[in-house]
Amino acid sequence: MAFRINSAIFRSKSRSILSFLKTDLGCTANMSSANGPKVFVSRRIPEKAKALITSQCNAILWEKDEPPPRDEYLKAIAGIDGLFCLLTDKIDAELLDAAGPNLRVVSTMSVGYDHVDVKECAKRNVAVGYTPGILTKATAELTIALLLAATRRLKEGIRAVENGEWGTWKPMWLCGQGLDGATVGIVGLGRIGYTVAQCLNPFGVAKFLYSGGRRPDAEVELKAEYADLDRLYAESDFVIACCALTPETAGMFNADAFKKMKKTAVFVNSSRGGVVNQDDLCAALQSGEIGAAGLDVTTPEPLPTDSPLLRLSNCVVLPHIGSATHDTREAMAVLAAQNLIAGVKGEKLPSQVE
Repeated sequence: MAFRINSAIFRSKSRSILSFLKTDLGCTANMSSANGPKVFVSRRIPEKAKALITSQCNAILWEKDEPPPRDEYLKAIAGIDGLFCLLTDKIDAELLDAAGPNLRVVSTMSVGYDHVDVKECAKRNVAVGYTPGILTKATAELTIALLLAATRRLKEGIRAVENGEWGTWKPMWLCGQGLDGATVGIVGLGRIGYTVAQCLNPFGVAKFLYSGGRRPDAEVELKAEYADLDRLYAESDFVIACCALTPETAGMFNADAFKKMKKTAVFVNSSRGGVVNQDDLCAALQSGEIGAAGLDVTTPEPLPTDSPLLRLSNCVVLPHIGSATHDTREAMAVLAAQNLIAGVKGEKLPSQVE
């Protein structure tokens, strides 16, 4: 009899907890692995990754595309063993404290992890997983699309068609720079930067300059030349930011940097918004100090609709969609799920921040 009474109490409390999660927090709880490690997934993710997590974990799922409000986030993660998060989630000491001492792993579905306080995680022996490599080609493709949109003035062309400005064919109308014979400067020749250069090579680029870590392989295969930033800015027709956001790179593309570029230079950023001083960029575009810009990342995100950047005809802004292909996002989510599962089991993560 005692067992039946306790079971009934347990079932009642379980229903109350589930009701609270679903009604008050907007979460759903997976009970198929109720005895497994408790994890929180902070966004709606591809089904393949979700199935992997729910097959092995007691998962609390935030089934929305928008992030949980901070106060609800902090409530939902109490007592978890693992956290599946996105680059828009601020993983700081406050959140780690709210999760509690059981937390073993933070797995972010992103290659960048500047939103995670890695030092605070290390203090708590919390492993941090990320998803490098998978999004390289997709982000490189988007970088090139953004470069072409900015330099060939596609934003102005589309508006001209839509507002009736398109008239007779005019030899000098909407002319932009081509890549044939151009010098392309890449700041940060990591996986993405290298792939961008590979993809641009068939366009007839005359010279690649790069800064950051030295890449002898790029100097051989791409005939790229290592250059300091002053030379890269001065000689490049296109300047592409592919660097990680670090204390050293934060705000590095500022008024001083834009003054060193050609007046016809096209600046492209598909890395992180924080590497650019946006007020300085806006001023450089307005004054004609540089020719055009293409941004897939901004500060903040989303960019407010009253941002002066959006009113400039020579600036193309996209909503951080560098990795937005179906296959890429699914592969990122699966790797993040694998990192999560390994972490809650106390195993080495497939892709771990060291």
